[in-house]
Amino acid sequence: MLVTIVGAVSVLLASTVTAQAPPPAVGLTAAEIKAFIDKLPKDRVSDQPIRVADVGGYKVGVYGVFRPKAVPGDAIRHETSVTEIYYMLEGTATLVTGGKLVEERSTGVSPNTGKPNFGGSRIEGGVSRRVVPGDVVIIPGNLPHWWSSLDSDIRYLIYRPDPEGLQSVR
Repeated sequence: MLVTIVGAVSVLLASTVTAQAPPPAVGLTAAEIKAFIDKLPKDRVSDQPIRVADVGGYKVGVYGVFRPKAVPGDAIRHETSVTEIYYMLEGTATLVTGGKLVEERSTGVSPNTGKPNFGGSRIEGGVSRRVVPGDVVIIPGNLPHWWSSLDSDIRYLIYRPDPEGLQSVR
């Protein structure tokens, strides 16, 4: 009888899994990414969604970023569980992660997640790394990060896996 019950549960679970087809794959070409970032304003830091996809139970966003050398920006901490994965496309810079924000203050709500952001003048006690095209840096949610110096304008992608499903599908 136990074998029959286990067999029935296995069939039920298998039919439930096969009844829900996975969402389709989403692709972006290098040309689409370059054209998107080329259109971003060059006089300020731009962090805009190229595509946000529902991948079945959570969302994943791909964002294009242009950061001009003249505007490196403050240190920041996003109060969220959304991890940011940076993929450097062009330019070189120094990125500091971890540590503590100095002169921490609220900077409002993130347009990407609707969660609070906090800024600071710099980071103390963080890990400093030079990043170049092709480098990848994974920044867990709520971890302070800061572009402490830019050698040039930089262009990069941010992948944001969003377990809370806060990003808008585009």
